Amino acid sequence: MNELLQDYLEYQKSLNYSNRTIESAKYICLNFILYLNNQNVNNISELKKSHLLEWQKYLSKQLNKKGLPIKARTINFKITGAKGFLKYLSKKGYVLESIPHILQQVKEPQMLPLGVFTNEELIKIIDKIDTTTPMGYRDRTIIELLYTTAIRANELITLNLDSIDFNNTTATVMGKGSKERVVPIGKTALKYLENYVKAIRPFILNGNEAEALFISIRKQRIGYRTLLKIIHKYADETDIDENVTPHMFRRSCTTELIKNGANLYHVKDLLGHESLNTLKHYTKLTITDLKTTHRLCHPRDNSHVRDNSHVRDNDK
Repeated sequence: MNELLQDYLEYQKSLNYSNRTIESAKYICLNFILYLNNQNVNNISELKKSHLLEWQKYLSKQLNKKGLPIKARTINFKITGAKGFLKYLSKKGYVLESIPHILQQVKEPQMLPLGVFTNEELIKIIDKIDTTTPMGYRDRTIIELLYTTAIRANELITLNLDSIDFNNTTATVMGKGSKERVVPIGKTALKYLENYVKAIRPFILNGNEAEALFISIRKQRIGYRTLLKIIHKYADETDIDENVTPHMFRRSCTTELIKNGANLYHVKDLLGHESLNTLKHYTKLTITDLKTTHRLCHPRDNSHVRDNSHVRDNDK
């Protein structure tokens, strides 16, 4: 089965899937195969419906590092990964077409988005950054850009110098599935970005050349681990309880935009999503606006209406 998995991963590469997507598929499928091996399923021809049903039960009993049940979203992520592998095997004729469909997504609770911070908490993070140093100024620019554009971590680290259009105040990013989109850059982030490109980046490069926008101390494009270290370095010095990650800036930006009345179609395009369905958790944030409208417009709670009714009663 490991050979078939390698074949599947090569197939994903041919479809131009990102390295992170392929690595995730590899991790999920290797654990799936390990489970089957432990059930004495060493050949794909030995795979039965009962094995998949038992694996699904096994996932529901898994615990995270804190000893708590893993989230439904995590279970679905693993099911999607294994299902993709099985669909590929069915196309190749190794398993029946019905086999992949045995695995079913579990119901996810409809909750408000977790892992977001407020603009005030963002200020707490950036206040910890020493912008008098080249690397500090670079880090501030990175965080400002993440928050203003809501781009993914991988989209940020793959930005090149020519990805930024200062005249139109936009950035061209390469999203999932190699889909290119243009996102606006806010005034504050643009100010830091201009200074970084004009003065800080050349200082870091020290005469060397690079197409990458954000450069490490080794004069190379920063990677995901470096980005994670940058964010943790400053967030850990604050009193924010959340484990701040690059994706939190994306969720936080989305939350603030929707809470302040942004058009959902515009937000969808900003994030690079195909469907509005991906924003279903965020749309619950509009309850604040709904409560305000209800308070102002419902006749039972509108003081102006009640006062007029009282006047009419006295006139009778």
